[in-house]
This record gives sequence, C-alpha cells and structure tokens, in this order.
Amino acid sequence: MVMAASLSAGGTTAQPHFLLGRPSATSNVGGGAYSRVMRFGFVVPYANAREFTELAAAGERCGWDAVFTWEALWGEHAWVALGAAALVTERIRLGTLLTPASRWRPWDLASAVGTVDRLSGGRAVMSVGLGAVHEGWTAFEADEGRRARAEKLDECLAIYDGLMRGQPFRYDGKHYSARPTDHLVPEPPVQRPRPPVWVVGARVDGRAAQPSLARAARWDGLLPAISDQPGTGRHRPGPDELASVVGEVRELRAAAGLADAPYDVIIEGDSSGEFVQLDPPEPEAWAAAGATWWIESWWSVERGPDGLEEVRRRVEAGPPA
Repeated sequence: MVMAASLSAGGTTAQPHFLLGRPSATSNVGGGAYSRVMRFGFVVPYANAREFTELAAAGERCGWDAVFTWEALWGEHAWVALGAAALVTERIRLGTLLTPASRWRPWDLASAVGTVDRLSGGRAVMSVGLGAVHEGWTAFEADEGRRARAEKLDECLAIYDGLMRGQPFRYDGKHYSARPTDHLVPEPPVQRPRPPVWVVGARVDGRAAQPSLARAARWDGLLPAISDQPGTGRHRPGPDELASVVGEVRELRAAAGLADAPYDVIIEGDSSGEFVQLDPPEPEAWAAAGATWWIESWWSVERGPDGLEEVRRRVEAGPPA
C-alpha cells in the first residue's frame, strides 16, 4: 500500500446539478484554495457500483470531501461507478486510489475521466502509479517490467494532458502516438487544464536522482512513499520525513516554474488503527508537515455484507475530528 500523506446549483425545484447548466471552469487543487487546511476522503474497499454510489451519497451527506474507488483489470469498472455517483451527488469529489495508468490506452483514460468530470460538474480526480503487479493482473496481462510500465505511465499522462487541453494535439512516443483530429472532438473537461492528477512519488534514500519524485512534481499532487534502498520495501514516513519529501518536491516544482501553481499532498490514514498505524495518529500533525488531504483507507474490512455495513457505519460517522 502506498502512503497517500495533499457546487451545486439550486432552484425552486430540486434537480440533479448536472441538469442545471455547465459550471464555470475550475481546478480544485491545493490547500491554499480550500476552506480549511486539511480535506478528508475515504476509499471504498469492496462494493459494486450501486453500493459505491450509495456510499458516495452518504459520504456527501455526512461531511466528507471525497470518495475513492480502485481499479481492477476484471471487476467493477471504477469510472462507471464514479459516473453513477456523480449523478446522485453535488459536492463530494470523486476519484481513484489508484489508477495503473501504464495499462490504459491514453485516449481511453482521457475519455473516462473527462466524462466523469463533465457529469459531476468538475469533481473528478485521478491518482496514478505504476500499479501493484499481482495475480489479478498477470492472469490477463504479462508484466512488461518496471521500466516499461514507467515509460508507459509518463507517455499516458502526457497524452491525457494534451487531449484534455484540446486540439490540435500531436504526440510521438515510444509506446503511444496521437495526431491532431477534428473528428467528433468531445467537450473539454470542466476543470482546466485537466482534472487533477495525483502521482505516487517514492523517494529512495541514498540515491541522488529521484525520478519518481520528479514525476510527481510535474503533476497536481503527491502520494508519498519512502524506500530505504532500490528494490527494498517501503516504509511509512513520519511527519518530519514527510516534510522533507514535500520540501524536495517543492524545489523540483520551483525549478520547473511551477512554484506558484496549487499542489496537493495526500496522506493515507486509518482512524480505526487497523490497517494504517500513523505516528502520531492525529491529522493536524500531518497537515503541519504539508499534507492537504487525509484519505481513510479501510482495507482491513472484510469483503461481504458485514464488511459493507462496517464501511457504511464509518462513513456515516463522518470525517476525523
């Protein structure tokens, strides 16, 4: 698991917000733009699309800022579930934690995320990484190796960004290419220049170059992880380590001319203490270290009716105080 440390219209008759006209272009990124330092979301570990939609509506009603699902090669389609949730909510943000973008065709991914962003009036967010290679992946696709997945991730995001910005767009890469087209071009997303992209950034201690952090610095948010050495397991940073990683990323963004652009830092937590044990457990300490989002990750909840009921109970209890 990665350590993830960073509307509605009204009328006389209640209607779904997506029927009330296109909202103005916006980009919901960065703690400085929020009404409070930290925002709170939760990941639904197991649910079908209908159950996920119900939990999203409950989350909005109970004060959460975002709800997330995850992507499977074979199973419930994350972006279909998020699109369904968009139709029954008006405020809560809708996203993935996370999307293995290296296995998507970039235009398909841009279509999926753009559709959810338009349906929701500008509330889609996508978090990406290389993806955890497991039996649910290799049962259908061979692992091309970490280097190929990293190359495909970078190329996929480049095309995703270009298509979101609009035509004409051209890209020539090792794995993917795109030519300008005026054939049935979709409307742009509500969020400009694109729905936010949060990226896993792993710092490897003892290494001068940090390509994973550099990738995260180019986009809209950081899901930080720290490895002791290349190829070894990751450990969860404390607030001081998080602040150090955030500082490195800010330096990279400044060097790229992005110092003044809004940016998120996302912490994966678990107020129950069952799956993620943070030290300290209070969100305030992580906000002081630079985090703008706290995402409750309840992966220890068992799959099935009892587990779903427990997730519903936690959602209805509201975000951490």
